[in-house]
Amino acid sequence: MPSKQATIPSMRRLTLCLVLALSFSAFAQAPAPKPATLRSILLEQLRSTQNKAEWFVPANTAVAGLTSDQAIWIPAEAVGKTGEHSIGQLANHLVFWNEQTLAKLKGTKPAAFDGNNDETFNSFDTAAWTSTVQRLDHVMTAIEDWVEHASEAELAANASTIAHIGTHNAYHIGQILYVRKLQGTWNPANGVK
Repeated sequence: MPSKQATIPSMRRLTLCLVLALSFSAFAQAPAPKPATLRSILLEQLRSTQNKAEWFVPANTAVAGLTSDQAIWIPAEAVGKTGEHSIGQLANHLVFWNEQTLAKLKGTKPAAFDGNNDETFNSFDTAAWTSTVQRLDHVMTAIEDWVEHASEAELAANASTIAHIGTHNAYHIGQILYVRKLQGTWNPANGVK
């Protein structure tokens, strides 16, 4: 008859073997993740800047709940300085460039542009704040839809542009959050502490 001390290590080894066998069995039965594709990566980037909180706060969350007065606010120390923008101006700029990109992707004529990028910020109208938020959501959704349904050739030909629009969106969303923090309208529970 084996001693009690000899039985305990044997039971531990048997338990460990069973746990490992079950783990390997469960792992082998789990479906393998789909490999990433150009389309899936671009869609992931676009969605993370629009409405899917992942690495940072998306646009829909960044502008949610703001009044037109809050959207036009610029910190007192920044008023009149070049390159300092309100949330409304930043959102307006994003709408402009996303709409330009979407028109080009669809092969339609984009809105007239004289080359003065300042106008993409400065044409913001507080009376149109609600419309600006809606247009931003609409155009970002439309770009995602284009990426989702584009042919492989169209996607490959426009991948760099799409990646840059995602990066551009993320950059200005960060600025929007910074302005919201300065004005005290950002709730850190929404993503950025």
